[in-house]
Amino acid sequence: MIDELKRAVLVEQARLSIKHGSQSFSAASKLFDEETRERAWLLYAWCRRADDIADNQDLGGPLGDQSSAKERLDLIRLLTTKALNGEPTGDPAFDALGVVAQECGLTQQMADDVIEGFALDAADWRPRTEADMLRYCYHVAGAVGVMMAVVMGVSPDDRETLDRACDLGLAFQLSNIARDIVEDDAAGRCYLPAEWLVEEDIEPGQHTKPHHRQELADMAAKLVKLVEKHEAAARVGAEKLPFRSRWAVLSAARIYGAIGRKVRKRGTEAWNERVYVPRSQKAIYGARAFLSAAINREKHPDGPITWGISDFRPDA
Repeated sequence: MIDELKRAVLVEQARLSIKHGSQSFSAASKLFDEETRERAWLLYAWCRRADDIADNQDLGGPLGDQSSAKERLDLIRLLTTKALNGEPTGDPAFDALGVVAQECGLTQQMADDVIEGFALDAADWRPRTEADMLRYCYHVAGAVGVMMAVVMGVSPDDRETLDRACDLGLAFQLSNIARDIVEDDAAGRCYLPAEWLVEEDIEPGQHTKPHHRQELADMAAKLVKLVEKHEAAARVGAEKLPFRSRWAVLSAARIYGAIGRKVRKRGTEAWNERVYVPRSQKAIYGARAFLSAAINREKHPDGPITWGISDFRPDA
C-alpha cells in the first residue's frame, strides 16, 4: 500500500494538473464525492502528462519538435508499465496512475488502448472512413471514458456500462474535432475522414481555405450529429452510476455537447474564434444535470443501441 503522505502529495499535484490543464474537467470533477474526485485527478494527471510527452508540449500548449516521436512513445509505455506494476517511475503523474490503478483495478490493456491514440498521432495517421475516425476517437477519449467509469466504481466486467462510458468519450472527442478543425490543420493534422472530403469535392489539404467554409460547416454538422448520438447513449450508462458521479457525467456531457452545438449554430463562422462555454453557462448546465441526476430518467436514443467498444476496437 502507498504511504498516505506520498499519496496526498500526488493528489495535490494531480489537482494542480487538472486545474491548469482543463477548466471543464476540473469543474466537473468537483461534483464527485471526495474519494472519486481524487482518483479522477490521479487518472487525469497521467493522461495529461502522457499526452504532453507524446506531443512534446506543456499542458496541452503548442506542439514541440515532433522528431523522436518513437522514443517518446517508448518512454510512455515504459513508465506506464512500471506504474501499473507498482514500481516507482520518477514522474509524479505516472506514479499517480500506479496509485489509482491499484485502488480501482485499472489494467494494462486499458492504458495501452489510450497510448495507442498517441501512437496514431505520432504516425501522422489520417482517417479514411467514418469508422476510422471513430476508432481514433475511441483510443484518445473513449478508452479514457472506460477508465473513468472504473474509477467511478463500475466493474471492469460490466461491459454494457463500459460501452456507454466509451460513448461519452467519443462525444467529447467528436466535439473537439468539430471545434478544432482549423487549429488542427495549422498543426498539420486532420481528423475528418478522407471519404467526407472527397464527397465534398475538396482538394487535398484545402479543406480550411475560405472558399470551402460552407463544406466545412456541413462536415461539422455531421460531426455534431454523431456527438448527439453518442451523448444520448452515454446518458443510458450514467443511470447506473452513484448520484454524484451521475451528476458529474451529465454535467460534462452537457458542456461538451454545447461546444459541438455552438460550432454547428455558427456555421461558416465557427472558426473565426475559438468556441468555448462560459463559466456562467457551465453553472446552468451543472444545475440542469443535478435535476436530471436526481430524477434519473434520461431520454434514451431513438432506436436500440447496437454498438459498443468492440466496434471501435475490433479485438476487444
